[in-house]
Amino acid sequence: MSTRGRQAEARRNDLALLRAAHEVFTTQGFDAPVSAIAKRAGVGMGSLYRRYRTKEELLQRLCLIAMERSLEAAESGLAQDDPWEGLARYVRTCVANRSGALAPIAGTIEVTDEMWRTARRCDEAAARLVARAHQAGVLRGDVTMLDISLLMEQFSRPAPGPPDEEHDHVKRRLLAIALDGLRAPGATELPGEPPSMEWYEARWGSAP
Repeated sequence: MSTRGRQAEARRNDLALLRAAHEVFTTQGFDAPVSAIAKRAGVGMGSLYRRYRTKEELLQRLCLIAMERSLEAAESGLAQDDPWEGLARYVRTCVANRSGALAPIAGTIEVTDEMWRTARRCDEAAARLVARAHQAGVLRGDVTMLDISLLMEQFSRPAPGPPDEEHDHVKRRLLAIALDGLRAPGATELPGEPPSMEWYEARWGSAP
C-alpha cells in the first residue's frame, strides 16, 4: 500500500475509533473497556493503542473535539443576524452534537493546555451570543451563559435503551419547550444565584 493509502486508512480508523469511543463511553459508562471500543470500530487493539496510548488520551481527544464543535456552533450562531435565532441555533447544534455528554468525566482526567485554550474560546463566543441576545431584549435577563451551558449538558445525556427515533422526537420537543423558557421576559423568578465560572471550571481542575 502506498504512503498516501496508509495515511487515508489511518484517518478512517481514527475517525471510526473516535465515533465508537464516544458512543461506548456515553452509553456504557466511562469505565467501559477499550476493547469494546475497538470491537465497535472494527479495528484491532493494536490500532487503538498506536493512536491512543491510554484511555485518558482518548478521552482528552474526545473532549477537545467536543469543544471545537461547540466553538464552531457558537461562531455559526454569531453569524446569524437575528440574535435569538443565533442563540437558538447554537443550542440546537450543541444538543444535536451531544456536546455536553462528556461532562461526567470532569475532574477524572487531566485537562491539557489545548483543552483549556479551546474551552476559553468557546466560552467567549457563547458569552457574546448571550450578551447580544440580552441587548436585543430577547433572552430573559436573569439567564446566564453558564445556565445555557448546563442546560445543554442535560440534553446531551443519552436516553435509556437503544437509539430510537421516538427518543429524538421527544428531545426536540422538550428542547423547544426549554428554548421558550429562555425567552424574555420570563414568567417565573429563578431560584438562587446563577452558577459561577469558578465553580464551573473547578469541576475539571485548576485552570492554568
